[in-house]
Amino acid sequence: MKKILTVVFTISLFVACKEAPKKVEESVAEEVKKPEVKLYTFNGGTVLVNNLEIFSQDTTYHGQSKEFADAFYVIQHPKGNLIWDTGLPEGLVGSAEPFTSPDGNFTVSRKDSIANQLKSIGLTPADFKYIALSHTHFDHTGNANVFKDATWLVQEVEHSFITSEESQKTDNFKAIKELTNVKKLNGDFDVFNDGSVVIKSMPGHTPGHQVLFIDLAEHGPVLLSGDLYHLYENRIHKRVPSFNFDVEQTLASMEAFEAFVKEKNAKVYIQHQKDDYNKMPKAPEYLK
Repeated sequence: MKKILTVVFTISLFVACKEAPKKVEESVAEEVKKPEVKLYTFNGGTVLVNNLEIFSQDTTYHGQSKEFADAFYVIQHPKGNLIWDTGLPEGLVGSAEPFTSPDGNFTVSRKDSIANQLKSIGLTPADFKYIALSHTHFDHTGNANVFKDATWLVQEVEHSFITSEESQKTDNFKAIKELTNVKKLNGDFDVFNDGSVVIKSMPGHTPGHQVLFIDLAEHGPVLLSGDLYHLYENRIHKRVPSFNFDVEQTLASMEAFEAFVKEKNAKVYIQHQKDDYNKMPKAPEYLK
């Protein structure tokens, strides 16, 4: 009888040891499971660049024009919603004619508002925990003020730049002046503290320009470029627009960006490139 009990105990111990690693593996799998993050793409208007030459430091694009997309994005996370950029000013909606800038460089138009487009996914501006802008140029701030109840995630240097006495005289400032709930950043920021949505500091286009990394459960790692690049060619040849705030900073950011792309094996979406915009499903469809 004693011998039988010993055998039974030994078998039970062996089975328990066999099961333990399996349970540990299952526990680890649960821990590393990606959160349910969705990326929606919306139409923030159209930018016709009448003078493409300003998107290089030389005459590479002399005499050329090009139509840019101007998207804005919704990131849905179990811990809250984030809006990334807001497109062109909404004063353009309903306008019979596109608007051409006084310098003639841009002709812009917008067909629909943020609030109306958000209805397609059952949201309103009040449903957002965060707003983040790649930077504070007019084609990215749109009517950002509609998200005044959200927390604005902005690099401290960008906030100082856009709220300076000089900037307060501009329409760029008016577009964000009601964003008073501010979290100032100094570098990269993990929005939901789980690595799935990360703001990456990439200065140069403006003092506090930033890009957005999103690790989607099924689609994989994605990077939204902001205005680090406007064209595929600028990414390949590291061309810097003539109106960038700091050329050397921009080039350094390009190097850091490409290293991060390689590290994460991320898919890059150049926000102003129409081909990339057309590849992405439009709300109410999404990348997951």
